[in-house]
Amino acid sequence: MARAIERIEQDITMLKEAIRVIATELNTNYVSYLNNLGKSLQKQLIFASYHLCTQGYPDKFLKLSLNQRQKLQQGIRKLGQKAAEELLVYIQGEATQVSEENETNEEHGEIEESQEIDESENNPVSLSSPPSIESTNTAAATLKSKIQNPKYLGPSNPVEVAEWHQDLEAGIQETLKRISHDANVLFQKAGILPNKLPEPMLAAAAAASEASGEMIPGPPNLLNIVIEISSEQQSEDSRLTQLMTINLRLGEIEFADTTLLSGRKQIRNTLLQLSKLGRDYQKKQRELKVAEAEAAWRASWFED
Repeated sequence: MARAIERIEQDITMLKEAIRVIATELNTNYVSYLNNLGKSLQKQLIFASYHLCTQGYPDKFLKLSLNQRQKLQQGIRKLGQKAAEELLVYIQGEATQVSEENETNEEHGEIEESQEIDESENNPVSLSSPPSIESTNTAAATLKSKIQNPKYLGPSNPVEVAEWHQDLEAGIQETLKRISHDANVLFQKAGILPNKLPEPMLAAAAAASEASGEMIPGPPNLLNIVIEISSEQQSEDSRLTQLMTINLRLGEIEFADTTLLSGRKQIRNTLLQLSKLGRDYQKKQRELKVAEAEAAWRASWFED
């Protein structure tokens, strides 16, 4: 029985090493994927913003001065760049220091920016920097804590690798959701979108479109919904209004980029290998417990 236990333990050790190799491969796959996702996200955010301004609300965009348009476009570009940097923080420990330096620069930038806003209160557009700096910094801090967690450095337990993967995918979705919100805030400040957006309705519509997994007709990464607006003078008087907002969707971003699709395929293939090793690992763990229990039974049993 001792030999059987020793043999099972050797099998488990070999499986752990194989899982560690898969974890390293998955990490490498995600580094490449997130780099490409960041680049594609920036392009898709600009394209969606272009369509929103030129097709969704051309009249309001044309009312902006040249300077206001340029500030709006600069804000969108900076928001895309920030999203690309944030995605890498999920997986690259060396990006932590870079993120800290960026946050320090942003804090100085906020002070200067607030002074500029005070000096130009009559200007309805002050969009040279993305909004929601505080929420973005909080998210970055959360990501740093994940990077510093030892189990993310090269786990040999398939459950830990699977949890790491799930956390990473959830983080990607959270980044897309937050960037979409911040982009819509930019358009609100510019006077292109209404000052008061039906946030719960937008969130529900975005969640439904994401859950369906289907391609939405029309330009990608935009959300089109029809809402009912009641008159302030008469509650019974209402009208239907079509609303278009930014809604970055991972599936649509991937669909527009063959490199991203290829990267996602590699990740899926690696996860399939992990799943098989995980089943073998759980099976061997079960065999080990049974063998140890049988040995313990024999060791404690004696005839009356």
